[in-house]
Amino acid sequence: MPELTASTREAARRLGVSDTAIHKAERAGRIAREPDGSWDIDKTRRRLTETADPARSPLASIGAEGTPFARLKVAQLALKVEAQRLSLDETKRRLLDVTEANAALDEIGSTMRDALLNWPARVSGLIAAEISVDPHLLQTILQSHINDLLTEAADRFDPAGLGGDRSPQP
Repeated sequence: MPELTASTREAARRLGVSDTAIHKAERAGRIAREPDGSWDIDKTRRRLTETADPARSPLASIGAEGTPFARLKVAQLALKVEAQRLSLDETKRRLLDVTEANAALDEIGSTMRDALLNWPARVSGLIAAEISVDPHLLQTILQSHINDLLTEAADRFDPAGLGGDRSPQP
């Protein structure tokens, strides 16, 4: 059977806190009276313990780590630590702006593409001389294979529908 009392002072005495603490907790919505206006001592003690700041409340027990308030304090501390870590990473230039990173990747990709597209014209004469074949024919074959390679790579890195329509035009 629940231990009930109608008096706020009596409830505070039984809980070991001041009646002012009871009034403040009630105004803050941390505890509530029963529908008949009395205080259920066990329920009130449990709610005060769950919502108490362990550093300030005499009701906060040694095992208060599992209370909602304690979990909230741990989460708040974790967020502060994460914010400090991100700030430090930003200060040390460990973080990149997505726009800058994409621009750098586009620059690298286009430089590599241009180098590959120009390679057959530069080396076809040397290779043709080594194997005694027509330089123009060799350049045409190399360009065809380079174009196939770049098309395959583009399809792998930019699947159809993401970066534009790559279907051949009639």
